[in-house]
Amino acid sequence: MRARLLILAGAVFALLLATLTGCSDSGSGSGGKVRLRFQSLAWQKESVAVTKELVKEWNATHPEIQVQYVQGSWDTVHDQLLTAFEGGEAPDVIHDASDDLADFAYGGYLADLRALLPSALKEDIPARSWETATFGKGVYGVPFLQEPRVLIANTKLLASSGVRIPTSEQPWTWEEFRQVAKRLSGKGRYGIAWPLKEPVSITLNLGLSTGGQLFHREADGKVRVAFGEGDAVVPSVVHDQVNVDGSAARTTLGMGGSDTLPGFFGGRYAMAALGFSYRQQIVQQAPKGFEWTVLPAPAGSEGLAQGVSPQTLSVAEDSPHKKEAAEFIGFLLHPRNMVRLAQGDWMLPTGTTALKDPALHTARYGWATGASLAGALRSAPAQSVRGYPEWKDKVATPALQEYYSGAIDLGQLRKRLVKDGNLVLARYQR
Repeated sequence: MRARLLILAGAVFALLLATLTGCSDSGSGSGGKVRLRFQSLAWQKESVAVTKELVKEWNATHPEIQVQYVQGSWDTVHDQLLTAFEGGEAPDVIHDASDDLADFAYGGYLADLRALLPSALKEDIPARSWETATFGKGVYGVPFLQEPRVLIANTKLLASSGVRIPTSEQPWTWEEFRQVAKRLSGKGRYGIAWPLKEPVSITLNLGLSTGGQLFHREADGKVRVAFGEGDAVVPSVVHDQVNVDGSAARTTLGMGGSDTLPGFFGGRYAMAALGFSYRQQIVQQAPKGFEWTVLPAPAGSEGLAQGVSPQTLSVAEDSPHKKEAAEFIGFLLHPRNMVRLAQGDWMLPTGTTALKDPALHTARYGWATGASLAGALRSAPAQSVRGYPEWKDKVATPALQEYYSGAIDLGQLRKRLVKDGNLVLARYQR
């Protein structure tokens, strides 16, 4: 009888052990292979091709850790990830932007990467870039691509106007830029196109050049909105160009960047304020013989400083293979691969080694101008603010749109951003 009980107990133990082993192997395939899902938001033809090529190279050299490429979309990523996290179906490796990470990081959905990443990668990316993905004491994403705002100008119109051509060493001031836009206007032409369908990030990020900050963290850790002199400079220039000088096209206020390109090519706008990556569309779409150049955004009391929200790679907290996921990120962001990703997306790499690559310092297509701005890029003001998405959508976007169109004045803009904004943020900081 005792022997039969021992046999039965042994069988139960063996079954339990097998069950536990099966659970711990979640995400692994046959033969003990680790299988990772990597959700990429690459969307341009070149960037998708480069990313898929790197995944293929990894899989060919790492038979024990296989990566599945999953295509995501920038338009829906926040809600899609939230649903995936809550449903326990999140990808192992997550492509996103740093300004979308705060709620996921504070919500416990993302892994703290400090002990997971290779030291070479941690040392190669500057501290100012790591700040964009740091929430509390943890690091929840690897910032790898960044996009400064620049001015794309019609070379012939710029030359014929006789205005001073700015460089990164001697940029236009915001007041000088306002005067230049007026000189470039006339005969059915506007000096500048401001595509401000999404006005918040460009306003806040360019505002760093004039000492704007808007969000201020108190001693108790809570964030409040305060609108000072530095915050008013950039919005005031844009407002006055539209409503006082007539040098900025009112019709572009509701446009996205791509919407302004036909008018830019047709000579309706002498300059357009765009993200650095729009150069790819210009190369592809500009009519034959059209000449254009890349100029730095205007400078203020803080020089060329501007905020950025870099693209990031994160690891899901629920992933059973965090170590392997971090190894894959390390491969993707090796300096030579980071250069390939930057070229594919027409952006700048964050890594100091990748940024030194000669391919990113050629005058062709304005690469050198963009690279010269890298040292001035800072963490976007709203980077770690909980509740920022709601503040942006419900308060800041409509308020800025009304101000830029002339429907409200600067005092009313200030009141709405501050009073209404603090009410929104307070709900996230109780």
